[in-house]
Amino acid sequence: PLPMHRQAFKAAEAARCAADQGKFWEMHAQLFHNQGALEVEALTRYAEALGLDLPKFQQCLQEGRHAEAIRRDLEEGRRAGVRGTPTFFLGFLESEGTRVKVQKVIVGAQPYTAFKEAIESLLAAPKQ
Repeated sequence: PLPMHRQAFKAAEAARCAADQGKFWEMHAQLFHNQGALEVEALTRYAEALGLDLPKFQQCLQEGRHAEAIRRDLEEGRRAGVRGTPTFFLGFLESEGTRVKVQKVIVGAQPYTAFKEAIESLLAAPKQ
């Protein structure tokens, strides 16, 4: 998480703990709509509002059950060049069809026109 997102790591853990109970997207919506209130007490309130099994949720959060997976995701993002959020990678599938050859990176909240122009320029350029 970026320095300005000090509570983001615990919020990511909360989302994964909610996923253990089949409520990832519901927790995601709670976190998105309450970005200014992501302390553990608030995360617990959101879990309760979603009808999660609170003891299971709290144990998951306290144990840091998903912390290592989140750290791996963060490191993978850093290696890929993520320096801010959101980050979008635009490109084409490589010949084996399992990896994207990145041609353009768009960082930050950008207007529709930024994406439209980037995509159109990629589609118009000769394939590499």
